[in-house]
Amino acid sequence: MPYVVTSPCIDVKDTACLDECPVDAIYEGDRKLYINPNECTECGACASACPIGAIMLDLEVPKAERPFVKSEKEFFTKVLPGRDEPLGDPGGAKTVGKIKADTPFVAEYEASA
Repeated sequence: MPYVVTSPCIDVKDTACLDECPVDAIYEGDRKLYINPNECTECGACASACPIGAIMLDLEVPKAERPFVKSEKEFFTKVLPGRDEPLGDPGGAKTVGKIKADTPFVAEYEASA
């Protein structure tokens, strides 16, 4: 998996990265954005555009944020609440629009104080 969106994005969803992704691989969930690992070309444009530092290479995700790597994959491979089938690889976020769901991990996520 190339780039991952981590906890600073939750309930913030600064969408500056969306316009920078040349392959439209960043999808909008209910609480955060998600990068499709099969559609991302690892160009890094999203990470450079993110003003809150939420996007990073999967191999650079700090230990405390590692669950987001798994959650990012699951957003596309598991059936999300309110959906009948996994999102899969639709070929671009604009084709599906906003997804009004998150992985259970993100839906239940509470930042540490």
